Amino acid sequence: MSHVMTAMTHDSTDVTPSRLASGVGFAVAGAASFAMSGPLAKGLIAAGWTAGSAVTVRVLIAAALLAVPAVVAMRGRWHLLRTNLGLLVAYGLIAVAGCQLAYFNAVDRMQVGVALLIEFTCPVAVLLWMWWRHGQRPSRLTTTGAVLAITGLVLVLDLTSGADLDVIGLAWAFGAMLCAAVYWILSSDEDNGLPGIALAAGGMTFGGLALLLAGLVGVIPFASTRQDVELAGTMLPWWSTLLVLGGLTAGLAYVLSIEGSRRLGSRLGSFVGLAEAVFGVLFAWLLLSETPLVVQLLGGLLILAGVVLVRLGEPRVVAAPPQA
Repeated sequence: MSHVMTAMTHDSTDVTPSRLASGVGFAVAGAASFAMSGPLAKGLIAAGWTAGSAVTVRVLIAAALLAVPAVVAMRGRWHLLRTNLGLLVAYGLIAVAGCQLAYFNAVDRMQVGVALLIEFTCPVAVLLWMWWRHGQRPSRLTTTGAVLAITGLVLVLDLTSGADLDVIGLAWAFGAMLCAAVYWILSSDEDNGLPGIALAAGGMTFGGLALLLAGLVGVIPFASTRQDVELAGTMLPWWSTLLVLGGLTAGLAYVLSIEGSRRLGSRLGSFVGLAEAVFGVLFAWLLLSETPLVVQLLGGLLILAGVVLVRLGEPRVVAAPPQA
């Protein structure tokens, strides 16, 4: 548990240009990979799967695919599993299973766009946590960037119509937001010594088992079929869709995102992660023929501007001069 608390108080404040560039690259690639899960899952749901069964199989496939490379990465460092067991369990139960379970319960009671908006305000929660726990007060530029990014998110999700708000649904949505914030904070920690792929594999294993248990006891509905899945006008086998859903949008996505957040820190990484909403609109256009609106494109630009301001407002660490 001490390793979990260390991660919850740690964030990088000194990012070199090369580390920044690679971090943004990893984070954006991770966001794009995550975003593809929406259209793929929607295709499966249209074919007769429930959202709960699709996401559970997705996570379990990711855990299986990451197991071998994680074992290779852990050679000679197996003691880190024992010292970081609490972190792996927390990551799996909160950042993986808790986030998805809370989100699916939220959309069961309210509009998907509103639930997504609430969950994607997690960067603000990260800012507040780092201020309260670690004394890293957000600057004026960071605050302005946060406002711009969230405004852009509202436009990307196209929340132009009134929404019926449900108190229990709101509670689940805010629960998903808090779990997502924990995800960014835990993912950004490098001090535990765990390779990113080991953290992802361990989290997927514990998270997948938790989701499976939730389905077996009826917390989330399970149903599946073997019907082909339609994407971009093409019929694909259900198993190939699941492999892409688990391997690309979960396994690879988590590894890329962890590597990105470790280079950028939880605050900047979480804002770069908002690119997932933009990529979600793009993939919905390419795979589901859902043409994006001009207002959504404008929202993407606002998110980009917000991320830039957050980066400019990040605190800097000035290296001490060498001792004579």
